[in-house]
Amino acid sequence: MDPSGIFATSYRADRRLVRTRWQALSLILFIAVLLAAPYLVGPRIVAILNIMYISAVVAVGLQICTGYAGQINLGQAAFMGVGAYTAAILAEKTGLTFLLTIPIAGFAAAVFGFLFGLTAARIKGFYLALTTIAAQFIFHFAVLNLPSSWLGGSNGVTVPPATLFGLRIVSEGAQYYLMLFVAAIMVAGAFGIVRSRFGRAFVAVRDDDVAAGIMGINVAATKANAFLIGAFYAGVGGGLWAYLIRFVGVDQFTLFNSVFFIAMIIVGGMGSIVGALIGVFVIRVIQEIIATVGPNIAESVTFLGGDIVFAGMNVILGGVIALFMILEPKGLMHRWTILKSSYRIWPFPY
Repeated sequence: MDPSGIFATSYRADRRLVRTRWQALSLILFIAVLLAAPYLVGPRIVAILNIMYISAVVAVGLQICTGYAGQINLGQAAFMGVGAYTAAILAEKTGLTFLLTIPIAGFAAAVFGFLFGLTAARIKGFYLALTTIAAQFIFHFAVLNLPSSWLGGSNGVTVPPATLFGLRIVSEGAQYYLMLFVAAIMVAGAFGIVRSRFGRAFVAVRDDDVAAGIMGINVAATKANAFLIGAFYAGVGGGLWAYLIRFVGVDQFTLFNSVFFIAMIIVGGMGSIVGALIGVFVIRVIQEIIATVGPNIAESVTFLGGDIVFAGMNVILGGVIALFMILEPKGLMHRWTILKSSYRIWPFPY
């Protein structure tokens, strides 16, 4: 930085996640609430929060791949399934600890995602979406048709409890803090990625891949790396899911789940890590409301049948996505940014 201050910039300040004292206090208060949550709410809410943390990891990875790099990915649930099965098999048959199975699960999913990322160098848009959907069918076909002694086939795989430094993580409180800790690390890593040269390359390729190539960015490698990172996050989320549920089945990772993750980043806001977290909260709350209210509706209106919960969830979530695409295509984070700007300049119009 020039001592005279003539050419001084605020680049270093812009890279900081927390820039003001108010933001620091808000972050500390938020972390304190999350740490105290098991003592403030019931077991059901704790279970929902655990699922939210896992969904946050997967959605943040999808945000990096789609929101920042602009690569349409409808196979995130398949990548999550690869991570879940990898962690489950390693934990069951080799006895590896949690600290080893989770990174390996992430790398296994990253390799699987990287293979589809290579196709992104030649195709884009609708055709790329179809290619990533193929990941779902390949994953299901492999699990169901490989020998059942490998992946359990249609019967699934039972997962032993997570072990950390010789301790078995079996209680709900211990699982909660484990999920929170891993999710915090992964979200912090995502902020580092999008602020690095890789993140700037992702944004450049998303905005105009031809111009990015002219500027010297390896477009093919950047697209492949976006899928690799997104799949790694999905694999870590899948490993956490395996340890939380203690059972892995192929029907847990369907195309509907991939659409739900897409809905999370659309509702929260494309191209924003915080937006992905907001989208996870909103979509999961909607899902829990439907799951709670749906059975009561099915009992009251018998002619609708027992499938009203699943059908209603898909219809309502599809409607939410459509409404946001029409009314607020940039998501809730964009609206929050507008509100903050309006507050700062009030009462002036601009």
